[in-house]
Amino acid sequence: MESKDPMFELLTSLEQIVFKDLSQTVTVSKKSNPFTEFEQLRKGTGLKPIDFAREMGVSVSQVQEWESKRVIPSMTELNLMRLIQAAPVLSTQ
Repeated sequence: MESKDPMFELLTSLEQIVFKDLSQTVTVSKKSNPFTEFEQLRKGTGLKPIDFAREMGVSVSQVQEWESKRVIPSMTELNLMRLIQAAPVLSTQ
């Protein structure tokens, strides 16, 4: 039996709730390049890297690793980025 990542499950559930009403305006490609999607999501938030890192709960160096394409964001991280972009009120400001 395969165990599921509880954080991934939570973010997937939140994503379904948030995007339910935005399904006409938001298109999310599940097969996109993670680096390309990261760039689009990061720019879409309008946040500076330090603020984006804080919202994601990661270090600035982690964001820099994604931006330099040395490290691929996980699906959980991409889901969190989608939520931050789609519903900024969910972030921890």
